[in-house]
This record gives sequence, C-alpha cells and structure tokens, in this order.
Amino acid sequence: MSSEKKDDPIENKEVTRRKFLNVAGTIILVAGTGCSFSAGQPYSPELKKLLANSKFKPSDGYLIVDTKKCQGCVSCMLACSLVHEGVESLSLSRIQIIQNSFKGFPDDLTIEQCRQCVDPECVKQCPENALTVNASFGNVRMVDAAKCIGCGICIDACPFTPSRSMVAADEMFDGDDKSRKCDLCANTPYHWDEAGGGPDGKQACVEVCPVQAIQFTKTIPIQEGDEGYKVNLRDRNWAMLGYPMT
Repeated sequence: MSSEKKDDPIENKEVTRRKFLNVAGTIILVAGTGCSFSAGQPYSPELKKLLANSKFKPSDGYLIVDTKKCQGCVSCMLACSLVHEGVESLSLSRIQIIQNSFKGFPDDLTIEQCRQCVDPECVKQCPENALTVNASFGNVRMVDAAKCIGCGICIDACPFTPSRSMVAADEMFDGDDKSRKCDLCANTPYHWDEAGGGPDGKQACVEVCPVQAIQFTKTIPIQEGDEGYKVNLRDRNWAMLGYPMT
C-alpha cells in the first residue's frame, strides 16, 4: 500500500463561477448552508463621530453582499423591479450586478447596492425634500415620488459609481420622470408577502438569491470604502468548491 499523502481537495479543487452555475445539486447544497460574517464596527470612533455629526437617525437596516459568492444570475435585479414596478426590468432595478467579460474572477463581477448612508448626500441635496429619512419605515432613506420632480440632483449628489439612485419615467405619474432608489422593499406595491418589506420585513433581493450572496443586517456597516458592505459570506462548503475564503 502506498504511503503517499493524498492531495487536499479543499486546496486543489478548481471550480470556476460559470462551471458552478451548471451544477444544480451544488447550488442547492450551498444555498442551504448558513454562515457568519462581521458587517462592521458600529461603535468605532469614526462611526461615532459620523453619527454625532449627522442630523439624520440611522437606518434600521442595510444590505451587505459577497461579490465573490455571486454567480451573476441577476435574479436579484429582476425581483427588485418586479416588486417595485410590477415588471421584470434590469433597467428599473435598485440593485445592480455589473459584469466585465474582459476580466477574470473575482474582478469580473461586482454588486452595487444602496448603502442607506448614515449621512446621506442624496437626502441633504434634494431641492424638493423628496428624498426623506422615513420614520414610518425604520428611518429608511427613500423617495417620495409625489414630491420628486425628476431633476436628477440626487444622482449627482451620490458619491458612489454608479449612483445608487436613478431617474426614469413613471407610469403612475403619467410618465413623468421620478427618482428611484433602494428602500429595502419598504414601499413595494407588488410585494408577495402580506407583511411587506422594510427593515422588519422581507427584501426581494435577499429572498431570491439562490446562493445567499446578499444578506440583510441591522448592524451599521463601516462607512468608509467598501469594507463594510462587501463582505465574506462564504463557509467551508465554498472552500471545497475552490472558492477563496478571504
């Protein structure tokens, strides 16, 4: 009998994103597996200072994502537009999956979601007070479409690329341009659950993601850079598939 040491499958297994999509059984296995994460340091000196200087109460909820876990299926985008607009439209999704076919893993894909900023520039700069911190929905930063004039100042005010808000024609207002942004599904006329969304409800993108690459948290993420919002949601099962654990 040979005493040669066998290769560790966790270290040597090579599985690409696209191959992973073709293994339905594996998707079921991983999607059903929970994992832990650290979303941020809510009482760091930097965050304490930001909270003290902001005139707004912090949101009761945030979306965090794992861009290395995401498979680029855009189910979250379709679900987002469906519960908000009643149609499946990538153009009307509040969450964006951005793919670059000319780059390799993990730089070929990213997820850009509204951060529900502690000190939201979009809210501060809206000339019509159409962007609000809505106390009725857990202080979620959201758009009051009745007040919005479609000027696009919120897009320019957003410090992130792409902007977390967008302007598009709204059939409910005779085709007038209205701003849209993530509201954690707080104001979703086509929500499937009677209890609805918001910080205490269900978010369409979280519920529909087949690999749990999007999660909801009530912990305020680190506000500087991407560290607090783009996190590691992978566990050992993902390591067995060849995915990096850092």
